[in-house]
Amino acid sequence: MRRHRGLAVVSVVGLVLLSGCLVGFVPSDGAEDAGGDVDGDLEIHHIDVGQGDSTLLVTPDGETVLIDTGIWQADGQGVIDYLEGEGIERIDHLVTTHGHADHIGGHAAVIEHFEEQGEGVGAVYDPGVTSTSATYEGYLDAIEEHDVRLFEVVAGDRLPLEDESVDATVLNPPDDDGGSIDAYSTVLSVEYGEFSYLTTGDVERGAEQRLVDERGDALAADAYQAGHHGSSTSSSAPFLDAVDPEIAVISSALDSQYGHPHDEVLEAFADRGVETYWTGVHGDIVLETDGEEVAVTPETEGPTDPAALLERKEQAQSASESLSEPSPTQPPSEQSPSHAGPSIQPQATLERPLAPVVDGAAPRIPAR
Repeated sequence: MRRHRGLAVVSVVGLVLLSGCLVGFVPSDGAEDAGGDVDGDLEIHHIDVGQGDSTLLVTPDGETVLIDTGIWQADGQGVIDYLEGEGIERIDHLVTTHGHADHIGGHAAVIEHFEEQGEGVGAVYDPGVTSTSATYEGYLDAIEEHDVRLFEVVAGDRLPLEDESVDATVLNPPDDDGGSIDAYSTVLSVEYGEFSYLTTGDVERGAEQRLVDERGDALAADAYQAGHHGSSTSSSAPFLDAVDPEIAVISSALDSQYGHPHDEVLEAFADRGVETYWTGVHGDIVLETDGEEVAVTPETEGPTDPAALLERKEQAQSASESLSEPSPTQPPSEQSPSHAGPSIQPQATLERPLAPVVDGAAPRIPAR
């Protein structure tokens, strides 16, 4: 992996988004450097979805990658509104980090919207660990109803980007049996020129240590989306040492009922001098890079010193002490599953059949 240290970071306004085309997915046994010439800007949009995740990548050629779609309560509407506002007409690649409802809450609605009112969804990429929730069931139903291709990804796969100047390599999940939904989150490393970006879903310390042991330098990134919404279960010291980011983006609500981002994570970023953006403070956060320099455009101006963000968090918590507890981010069916998820084996478009969860483990189907 190429790494450009001392990356220049500036603030800008005004971004242009385009749509793109899909090519067929071909699994790879290992990552290779992007082969195309660097020309134009790669955009990474962290959409403010409250206590959830949704990230849009737009390549210099206008190809689109949407990673997660936010919380189930919003049913994807905020994500759809954002995409429409940026002129997005097609999702070439829809990446599921994992099956929890704060990450796939808008999947069904996004698929339906772009299939019925836009130019479609090229393919969906899933780590292969199913959930029994109604949210996950609706996601699979939408895939089947609109005949969208669904692939199971494993470490070493690369998204089939038509824009050869951008490389998007899957670093997790491992190709083995067992593990939790969080541990099997899709970890995606994106490279463009000398710039690198890492997003990790909800992987926690155990998976992070495995990634450090197995991937080492491949984890290095100029910009890092903090794992698990800035929870102290993630962004462990060995992992941060390997990633060594200059910029961190945290996706969580200002008044997160889980206390995200946790104090320990903000303190770790402060100790490392990481310029930090938080959707709860900055709203939508857009990174734009020409492959050498990166510009960061927050929707709302705010401090990027992690210590100052910790103060903002404490102020928000103090102001909300008298308020009633917010509703949970997971629908009842995820908290106490009352029915099994749909059988997805019959789907003709399923390239790698996803395996059901058995006794809390995550059995997997051979990748090739």
